Amino acid sequence: MRGPHTLVAALAHNAATRARWPALIDGSGQVEYGALEARSRAVAHALRAAGIGAGDRVLYLAQDTVTVYELLYGCARIGAVLVPVNWRLTTVEIDYILDHSGVRLVVTDTADRLGTTPATVVTLPDYPSWRDGAPEAAGEEFPATADTPVVQMYTSGTTGRPKGVVLAHRTFFAVRTLLDEAGLDWIDWHADDVGLIALPSFHIGGMWWATQGLNAGVTSVVLPSFTAAGAVATVREHRVTTSCFVPAMLLLMLSEPDTGPADFASLRKIVYGGSPIGPDLLARAVETFGCDFAQIYGLTETGNTAICLPPADHRPGRQLLHAAGRPYPGVGVQIRRPDGTAAAAGESGEVLLHSPARMVEYFADPDATAATVTADGWVRTGDAGYLDDEGYLVIRDRVKDLIIVAGENVYPAEVEKAIGAHPDVHDCAVVGAPDDRWGERVHAFVVARPGTGLTTRDLVRFLTGRLAGFKVPSRYDFVEVIPRNPSGKILRRELRERFWADRDRRVN
Repeated sequence: MRGPHTLVAALAHNAATRARWPALIDGSGQVEYGALEARSRAVAHALRAAGIGAGDRVLYLAQDTVTVYELLYGCARIGAVLVPVNWRLTTVEIDYILDHSGVRLVVTDTADRLGTTPATVVTLPDYPSWRDGAPEAAGEEFPATADTPVVQMYTSGTTGRPKGVVLAHRTFFAVRTLLDEAGLDWIDWHADDVGLIALPSFHIGGMWWATQGLNAGVTSVVLPSFTAAGAVATVREHRVTTSCFVPAMLLLMLSEPDTGPADFASLRKIVYGGSPIGPDLLARAVETFGCDFAQIYGLTETGNTAICLPPADHRPGRQLLHAAGRPYPGVGVQIRRPDGTAAAAGESGEVLLHSPARMVEYFADPDATAATVTADGWVRTGDAGYLDDEGYLVIRDRVKDLIIVAGENVYPAEVEKAIGAHPDVHDCAVVGAPDDRWGERVHAFVVARPGTGLTTRDLVRFLTGRLAGFKVPSRYDFVEVIPRNPSGKILRRELRERFWADRDRRVN
């Protein structure tokens, strides 16, 4: 079933057919589809009045409310690109993104989080008057296509600097189109669904999930930021039927005091991703939530999910939790050896994905783009895995050094650069270690300069304000030397081995 293929067209369709149906609900109330379209038009006028045009970047830096989605559609109407940024980042980290993306306008909860910026700044208290105070701007609506950039998301970088992943409208439509055309309900929407947007908009999972509900014309409830108590209360109060979480969120919700199956009676399906789920956690979740589960796997670079373990593969007698899942119809998977040749069935190698939802590019970084996306459109994931006899993808390890903490990407190089800036640090290395609550935690090995008396407390204090909290190591080992090969490269696998040696799967 084909329908609109741009965000603006999908919103226009829903505004025409479901004008009075609630689109979004947050702490300030609800906005119907007709009103959301009207607000997005007002945002477009305000952006034009501020001198923003096609290709310009607009940054959002605050906890999530309806505002971020008004901005998304307002940007889409004029061909601008929304840059949602993690509000937990430090001022130094935010300033890099501001400079790299060349942002022309910032909407934020407070200007105090920003360094020196040439951009126009609109604070949230002033946002309604800014949005509604601009005169209608002349000019036709931007003629967007499925390939027009609309969102730019920053991911932690292997070189210590984040990269801006440019995503087009097609990112937010491709998977649903593929599933509809194949008649599959792995991830589906019912007309009376109430979705919970629990993942943040600066995370590909959050933005993708929000747009799926908005494209489908259902009601979505926006959490400003996730807490277990807030999520449980929202499910109960709004009779939420479907949501997308990372496994750590499910664990926290299950651990919430005085919570049981009655609190989740409205749920029919939970989608989860960001890290694998353990069998014990899944068993508890199935018993308590009493609904279907679907696991998704993908990257920001693949436009979120490219692989799915559907509900049927979560049921007793058919649980395939060792696998990430199967590709959606129309999505390709390849396993390649280090020399680039195709691996044999069951042989591990790097996982490459080919999806119509994939990114356009890394913004202003053609070399990194070419290193990640092949000439024929395959995305190198940096994950190592194999395809089993039934065509299921099994992830075994990471080719790259990525650490995933509760669904948030952390690259060792970025953390090592921050630790290495301490004057008493001679050398350091960072790896991911298994953590029962967060999936993984950041573990640092540090060589102190002789005679300095460097302590864990010194490093924690030093890193505060330099790194977002989820990137700061939870534990430190002070060692005499960091293992390196003859060319000086850190032998990270050797460091990781002490944490992962007794586990079949080197991701958690």
